[in-house]
Amino acid sequence: MTSASPAPDDRARAQQIAHELPSLGVHGVALTYVDTAGITRVKAVPVSALGSAVRWGVGMSPVFDLFLADDSIVGTDKQGGPDGDLRLYPDLDQLTVLAAQPGWAWAPVDRLTQEGVPHVNCSRSLLRRVVDEAAGRGLSIRAAVEIEFVLDRGDGPSFEPACSGPAYGMTRLVEQSEFCAEVLAAMAAQGVDVDQVHPEYAPGQFEISVGATDPVAAADRSVLVRQTLRALARKYGLRISFSPSVLAGGVGNGGHVHLSLWRGGANLHGTGDRRYGMTPDAEAFAAGILEALPALAAVNTPSPASFLRLQPSHWAGVYACWGHETREAALRVVTGTTGVRERASNLEVKCVDLAANPYLVFAGLLSAGLDGVDRGLELPEEVTGDPSRFSASELASRGITPLPTTMDASLAAFTADAKRWGDLLADAIVAVRRGEEARMEGRSPDEVAEAYRWVY
Repeated sequence: MTSASPAPDDRARAQQIAHELPSLGVHGVALTYVDTAGITRVKAVPVSALGSAVRWGVGMSPVFDLFLADDSIVGTDKQGGPDGDLRLYPDLDQLTVLAAQPGWAWAPVDRLTQEGVPHVNCSRSLLRRVVDEAAGRGLSIRAAVEIEFVLDRGDGPSFEPACSGPAYGMTRLVEQSEFCAEVLAAMAAQGVDVDQVHPEYAPGQFEISVGATDPVAAADRSVLVRQTLRALARKYGLRISFSPSVLAGGVGNGGHVHLSLWRGGANLHGTGDRRYGMTPDAEAFAAGILEALPALAAVNTPSPASFLRLQPSHWAGVYACWGHETREAALRVVTGTTGVRERASNLEVKCVDLAANPYLVFAGLLSAGLDGVDRGLELPEEVTGDPSRFSASELASRGITPLPTTMDASLAAFTADAKRWGDLLADAIVAVRRGEEARMEGRSPDEVAEAYRWVY
């Protein structure tokens, strides 16, 4: 959407949808976007106002670009404060009747100015532009986000796992059988294809993996899936957390990203003659992402809680290296099973967590990958096994760099490569990250984990 005056067919479609929704028991539509701190913000309208929202947008202050995770607000000399207004325009293509929130539908929004042009800090509009740039090169991308979460049975600030079975154990699935079954039913009702749902490593932890789609829809899906999981957890008297570090020192929640590059219906990661079936463009795409990972840390692992998760030998991808099916590398080349490799091969970026804005994550990774394609980059030597077994000198000799694990290091790498974001968006990212850092100054790891445990 590029105009505050949508085409007549969009208005007619909105009116038709608004006419149909009450018969489905829907009374309101939640309009959401994700802010710089990774928080999903919402304005809701009654079904009767959907047509107006599509035509004129719904008001929202631009100051939310500078909100922190605790709802405090920072400011810079470039932006912030009480002035101004933006308009939220729902994307009818993604409008979904919510299976776990009776009476509600949901739609992601694009944030436009009052003049009808995309707001410079609208991460969804930014991602769409990057996808369009890929299309201009004859390329398309398939994308998905793995969502890890923990279930809690308490109501205090501490964490009480809602199941006691072992990691990946059937006991844990039995203990939360009704919840997991309703998750599958809700996703099917909402048109979200699920690849798998299973118990994960940490206490009370599960993961849901959904099917790949285009990057904008994949980011939308990340928001929708988490919203659905949260609603279902509440229905079953549970609390849910997607925080990168629920308990300091433990295995955290990741938001691993899967990407594949396509041209003319062919998956470039499984139809080439380079290593593991990659074409030259697929390898260059991977190499561009790998090169940019330190600079993207401020987007991919944005929270002080993120740094608690980034521990070696925790499958968190803390080293900027790549490997074939190597789960300790930040970039994993996935080839999968013989017989489906031509279509299923992809890249997994393991260092991403769910405190991140998924639209910014995809925009950064795709921009870096396309830059690699333009420059014809090649991947360095691959890594096998756990990189933490190497000494610092051997890591350096192999060209393996640990990803930033402090806010200062993260922002130093980010600002050195901030041109891909634009001045105002880069300014907002830095301001919010500095604000979160200041909030956590002097706090212990346990206190940091507690501060974000029930925010994400």
